[in-house]
Amino acid sequence: MTTDGTPEPVDALRRLDDPDFPALTMSQAAALLGVQAAFLRSLDGSGVLQPHRSPGGHRRYSRHQLVLAARLRGLLDEGHTLASAEVILGLQDELADERATTARLRDAVDRLRSGQDGDPQPA
Repeated sequence: MTTDGTPEPVDALRRLDDPDFPALTMSQAAALLGVQAAFLRSLDGSGVLQPHRSPGGHRRYSRHQLVLAARLRGLLDEGHTLASAEVILGLQDELADERATTARLRDAVDRLRSGQDGDPQPA
């Protein structure tokens, strides 16, 4: 921090690498996603996406939130309701997490087997 309490320029730029840092205004987020601001407001109003608020009350979006909004938009464009799109996203995320866990466990098993003397045991 500088003597006046503002973040150092390097620290401020580092925050932009944080996918959860609310760096984008509603109009910037809408432009990046190719949607109307009303779409983002509707996601906020329904509680699906809760943007950060600036001290003045303006919505601020993170990259993580934009990814979520884009995924929702895709499912809505396919004809899903918002409620079903939320469920689908949740299940997709759970599946991705479980696949990552499975891959980590397989890697651990492979490392253990390769460290043993003799032939690896069949799976």
